[in-house]
Amino acid sequence: MSRIRVFAGPAEAGAAAATEIAALVRAKPDAVLGLATGATPLPLYRELVRRHREEGLDLSRVRTFNLDEYWPIDPEHPASFRRAMLEHLIRPAGIPEANFHIPDGRTPPERLVAAAEAYEQAIAAAGGIDLQVLGLGLNGHVGFNEPGSHAGSRTRLVELAEQTRRRAAAAFPGEEPPRHGLTVGLATIRSARRLRILAFGREKAAIVARAVGAAPDPAVPATLLVDHPDLEWFLDRAAAARLPDRV
Repeated sequence: MSRIRVFAGPAEAGAAAATEIAALVRAKPDAVLGLATGATPLPLYRELVRRHREEGLDLSRVRTFNLDEYWPIDPEHPASFRRAMLEHLIRPAGIPEANFHIPDGRTPPERLVAAAEAYEQAIAAAGGIDLQVLGLGLNGHVGFNEPGSHAGSRTRLVELAEQTRRRAAAAFPGEEPPRHGLTVGLATIRSARRLRILAFGREKAAIVARAVGAAPDPAVPATLLVDHPDLEWFLDRAAAARLPDRV
């Protein structure tokens, strides 16, 4: 049964998620975190950086694995998830770059299958994900697991939904957004010991209402996670507005 936490706004939700991660890291300094990109987790990352700088939160032994990356994309491209993570969390929070993992958007086509298998093996070798941070797409995607993704999916190359590409277009001015992405699979996500889904804003209210507590449905990939034994939703009031029993 998933748990729902509703906060006044994204900053408060991010602070609460940061408190949980900080407690995890203090108990297990080499914790393995699964991370997401995009605007949604930024309040969480800003708070982790603040606690590192102002309160001495030590993240130097933490190991991180990101969910996804565009393909193909240069790591220095302004829209690269790798670049975003380095700028917003990894470097300012003092996480060694050697401990930071993300699918490689430069992987040549003939190496995609082997690289995906190697990513899965690296997660397993680290002991698995202790806590996975997730955003929620307007179509219910998590990572780049678009509608129709299989519950047993693992790290792989996927075709991006048109809705996903339209929303990404602003990050690719003057060029076509990528048609593909590299993503960990739903089975990979489900193997994490804790799942924390963040969703903020009125535009997420409809998909939150559709996903929370719903029966598993491949048309809404997030619903394939709802029976995870430790799933918690971090919502702001706007995103929770359509839930039948608001907290």
